[in-house]
Amino acid sequence: MCLNLSKSGDFLIFKALKSQMEKKNIVVLTGAGISAESGIPTFRDANGLWEGHDVMAVASIEGWNKNPVLVQEFYNLRRKAASAAQPNAAHLALGQLESAYQVTIITQNVDLLHERAGSTKIIHLHGRLDQSKSSLDDRLIYPIEGDEIKMGELCEKGSQLRPNIVWFGEAVPEIERAMLHVAKADILIIIGTSLQVYPAAGLREFAPSHCRSFLIDKQIPNSTALGRVQCFEQAATVAVPNLVTQLLQEASDKS
Repeated sequence: MCLNLSKSGDFLIFKALKSQMEKKNIVVLTGAGISAESGIPTFRDANGLWEGHDVMAVASIEGWNKNPVLVQEFYNLRRKAASAAQPNAAHLALGQLESAYQVTIITQNVDLLHERAGSTKIIHLHGRLDQSKSSLDDRLIYPIEGDEIKMGELCEKGSQLRPNIVWFGEAVPEIERAMLHVAKADILIIIGTSLQVYPAAGLREFAPSHCRSFLIDKQIPNSTALGRVQCFEQAATVAVPNLVTQLLQEASDKS
């Protein structure tokens, strides 16, 4: 496309494109801690139990093969709880970053709170609660109508539909795309994760040397081993809005 900068319309397009290209890249990695502050429980808060269930019984392919009815009911309940939850101040603050930065959110969470808070570019590492997929062919993914997947609902190949969730022991299809985004980050913000669940925990290692890194969590293990990461041992609803305000001010000062 050739632009005639003497024309006001083309000049405005050029100015918008130039502004977009000059925006720094922020990559945000979010874990269960940010959603917990919206009332969504995590299994790590209950010694490996998830609403009374052993996590491997409801979040592994072995659990599905052993008792698909239990797993289906468990995720139907999680889906209803996620629908009732509201984005919190941390989710909303992250949505505001897009006014001054190129923002990619890489989330381990399967709820849609980031989308509902206004963020537009999100990579779901562990799947989405609002989708089902074939238990025979991972490529067959469908939107869920309502809050439930029923036993007996089949994909086009005739297999039972299951939640489109990456369970323990399964491959993480989006991990390579996430790595590529982290490798281009100018700023990396890690929120609400223990950095102990792989492969997501290894994403930080792909950040370039110039990247500024921030870690926000209520409990930060071995913070002295995190190198040049700036740590905020606070609730996400407190630390994230403060950090976003700081970053927006920095972008305003440079514009």
